[in-house]
Amino acid sequence: MAEQQQHRWRPTRGQVLWTLAIVAFLTVAVLIGYLYSITLWDWIKLLIVPAVIAGGGLWFNAQQREREQWIANERAQDEALQAYVDGMSQLLADKDRPLHRARSPEPLSTVAWARTKTVLRRMDAPRRGIVVRFVYESRLIYKGKRVFDLAEASVRGADLRDSWLEDIDLEGTDLCGANLCGAHLCRANLRGAKLRGAKLREADLTKVDLGVAKETNQAADLTGADLSGAYLEEAYLEEADLSRADLREAKGWTAEQWREASSLKGATMPNGQKYEDWIKSRGEDGENSGSS
Repeated sequence: MAEQQQHRWRPTRGQVLWTLAIVAFLTVAVLIGYLYSITLWDWIKLLIVPAVIAGGGLWFNAQQREREQWIANERAQDEALQAYVDGMSQLLADKDRPLHRARSPEPLSTVAWARTKTVLRRMDAPRRGIVVRFVYESRLIYKGKRVFDLAEASVRGADLRDSWLEDIDLEGTDLCGANLCGAHLCRANLRGAKLRGAKLREADLTKVDLGVAKETNQAADLTGADLSGAYLEEAYLEEADLSRADLREAKGWTAEQWREASSLKGATMPNGQKYEDWIKSRGEDGENSGSS
């Protein structure tokens, strides 16, 4: 019983003071109302303007704080991005040991990889796109000449619209939700890349490799990706997961490519039909046809 009394709720000093202040205010208001015949409605009309002004002031201050926080965050990202570009540029311009000549797992390559991974984690979608384009244009992630990889770095949601990324090596990279609409990815290495929900509308995927990654033994995952209008001539899709992908008006494809995929379940085919209906309309039984 004593233990229950110890745990019984007790008001804090602040709560007591606030309660007393409210009671005092209401008591004074009632007395003034009684003396000067002020009704409750009169009090409401009298207090509504200050209340609106106070509420507006609180809202404005909240908006101001939010904007200041946004500006501070934008500034921090810009500064981090500039520092990254400056540091990487120094490594690239080194006369004795330029970064583009390094190869994994050399220490110089490891340093560059660590810097890139760290800055990508701090960036928003547009700046992640800037980082990827920078390392690509610096010839650090070219297929067959890769200085380091981005397999363990997050490039989720990166804005890479209309980017020229021919022969880029993004094997095993997390590109979920990335915007690659109109990107030129001819001959790119996207083996084992995570592209769930990625936007690839009108992208050039000629001879792109979406097969199985060597290290993870996982194929590219394009579940729910938007490939409408994408150009797929000679794209390598063996074991790629295209479940629920949007392939409307895709160009350059062959039925053999669809058969190589691990799954097209629920995908929208180039003619607008769902994969299951497309199979039936072609009179195929689904064997070796990419169905899961």
